Amino acid sequence: MTDLFQAYRTFFGKGDALYQLFSPYRICPLGAHVDHQHGLVSGFAFNSGIEYLFSATETGKVEMASLSFEGLMTFNVQRPVDEKQNNWGDYLRGAMWALQRDFRLTKGVRGIVKGSMPIGGLSSSAALLCGFVMAVDKVNGLGLDKMQVIHYASVAEREYVGLNNGILDQACVVLCEADKLLYLDTRNSRYELLPFGNGKEPLPFKVGIFFSGVTRKLTGTDYNLRVSECKTAAWMLQAYEDIPLKELPDTRLRDVTEEVFERHEAMMPKRFAKRARHFYSECDRVADGAEAWKRGDIRAFGQLMFESCESSMNNYECGSPELIEIYNIMRRTPGIYGGRFSGAGFKGACIALVDPKEEAAIKQYVTEEYLKVYPQYKDSFEIFFCDLSNGVDFL
Repeated sequence: MTDLFQAYRTFFGKGDALYQLFSPYRICPLGAHVDHQHGLVSGFAFNSGIEYLFSATETGKVEMASLSFEGLMTFNVQRPVDEKQNNWGDYLRGAMWALQRDFRLTKGVRGIVKGSMPIGGLSSSAALLCGFVMAVDKVNGLGLDKMQVIHYASVAEREYVGLNNGILDQACVVLCEADKLLYLDTRNSRYELLPFGNGKEPLPFKVGIFFSGVTRKLTGTDYNLRVSECKTAAWMLQAYEDIPLKELPDTRLRDVTEEVFERHEAMMPKRFAKRARHFYSECDRVADGAEAWKRGDIRAFGQLMFESCESSMNNYECGSPELIEIYNIMRRTPGIYGGRFSGAGFKGACIALVDPKEEAAIKQYVTEEYLKVYPQYKDSFEIFFCDLSNGVDFL
């Protein structure tokens, strides 16, 4: 936090009533690409993320600077939010836009943010959004609960930023606890925080983060196209069954049972059948993973993560050549229990659950094998090992 205090003084001088907040990054070990279809998901937050240092402004003015991105973002909470400007400030503007629909905001936020890892596949956008929603809540005394923080951050990303995702990312950032697995039904927001081995065993792993060296932004990928393909698959299945159709934006694969899909899979165009097959099989893996987790079987849980990534590649058809290479290396690396693409799998990073005793060997082997194939990323490829963390909170 020392560099944040120095940056705050540089930008704004001395500040009164400074607040400190940490908003963690997240990984989803099982539950890839199903939250936007109201599926079952799982998640961890870990001890790397976005730090906030801020104070209130009585005039309503927002002034936010970042040690990770360029530009001082300025606007006013007492006026309508401007249109998107295609920079990191869109997430701040989006959060304000979502909150203004239900609240009369009077106080602004002046502060500094800093991300502690490269961007790509760890839901840095959700960490930034949830942190800023909580900052605005703090200075205005809105009294938001955790589910409201998730709601407003999700609305901001979907309806203002324009990424048609579900609530997985925001839920992990807000709800996770450091020694538990988040098990969430995104259709009704019901969730459990499951202790490993029913609380009778310590966590036998650390989280490995393998950055490919290639960053990405989801709004520039096929992410939204995949969401539309899933909805179209659900629409087809309902039409085969003569089920009354809703508007396509309101249609989800969770509205259709797996038995209905199995009856009509052979009739569907291949593209849409594959998207649906991923959805149903991934929800099954989440449920199976929760049972493996509760009985303390990390190897079974890890194997399901590998199977999840296979389905992401073959049925959901995502993944860059770099991520696929890392995944293949992880599968043959001793000490890695399981792993897959992180986030949507369009460039970015892979994640794994690893044996802490094998960290050094894993780092050496994966680095050597990856750079044999992609030597051009020798200055940007990175590996981190992290511990699980609680969700976003004030320090």
